[in-house]
Amino acid sequence: SRLKKLSEDSLTKQPEEVFDVLEKLGEGSYGCVFKAHYKETGEIVAIKQVPVESDLQEIIKEISIMQQCNSPHVVRYYGSYFKNSDLWIVMEYCGAGSVSDIIRLRNKTLTEEEIATIVHSTLKGLEYLHFMRKIHRDIKAGNILLNSEGQAKLADFGVAGQLTDTMAKRNTVIGTPFWMAPEVIQEIGYNCVADIWSLGITAIEMAEGKPPYADIHPMRAIFMIPTNPPPTFRNPDQWSPSFREFVTQCLVKNPENRATATQLLQHPFIKSAKPNSILRALITDAMEIKLKRQEEAEQREQDAEDEDNSDEDEVDQGTMVRAGTDDSGTIRAAGSLSGTARTMIEHEDTGTMQSQLGTMVINSDDEDEEEAGTMKSK
Repeated sequence: SRLKKLSEDSLTKQPEEVFDVLEKLGEGSYGCVFKAHYKETGEIVAIKQVPVESDLQEIIKEISIMQQCNSPHVVRYYGSYFKNSDLWIVMEYCGAGSVSDIIRLRNKTLTEEEIATIVHSTLKGLEYLHFMRKIHRDIKAGNILLNSEGQAKLADFGVAGQLTDTMAKRNTVIGTPFWMAPEVIQEIGYNCVADIWSLGITAIEMAEGKPPYADIHPMRAIFMIPTNPPPTFRNPDQWSPSFREFVTQCLVKNPENRATATQLLQHPFIKSAKPNSILRALITDAMEIKLKRQEEAEQREQDAEDEDNSDEDEVDQGTMVRAGTDDSGTIRAAGSLSGTARTMIEHEDTGTMQSQLGTMVINSDDEDEEEAGTMKSK
């Protein structure tokens, strides 16, 4: 049976007695997220470690509300611990990471078909939260997680909003405004449809790789979002009328005229969305690249160790080697690929990376189902 929450016994112990922390999954704006093994059931969970300085009661209240959430479209929260000055929040593990991780790993934006499927699940999550009278407040591709089945889930609601509030009071952090609705920036009071504006921006982010105004200084964007007309696609002709119309309905400046999640679930763009299984190839692809990167990093460490141990001072830079796991028989200079992979993360916009990435794509269309099958058994 699926884990619903941590046992009472587990919650009274020290977290390290209950979990084996396996590896760091990433760093958010509020702390680090780790992959961990829940010893009692053998299940894999994610643990977010958040340094806490104030408003503990508020955060605890927020977590208790999150634990009441029971939707397949919202990341499940299992429980929390205080450890020194950190709050450990234990939640559902989504193996494929966030949508923005996947875009960055593959160095490719998403297709309209993939976006429709992800937005469909996201809207179901928002409909559920809004029904519970909760505003997410931080919808963006980085907060939409995918599990290995291709199911998209909303993460970081509540706690993110709560922490943003406490930080804003201390004047230490200004959130990224690119996804914020005009009424949120203007501080004229806002409700659930603020999330719908953010969803429209997120749809553009998935299609183009970054939100509108991303190249502009955040402080300038803060002034532009409320005064400018709603943003649109850079190249509208690349997208179907149905997709463009969906985004237009999300990006209505007056919140009173903006559609709700329930209304948008009836939009033709969403009604025609394909099932989650179409995302499996995308996920397999991203996970293959991630694995390949990890192997290359390990190989580099190994090489460095070998070099230290060898008496040879001279390294023959001219040696050509056959690329490790790549069947295409490409010959390249030793060590050049790992460097390229590294540059790719640092410079997302380098167009030249596209061709380099081509060699990393494992799936051809015929193999997708087979590939997905092997993933499912994970």
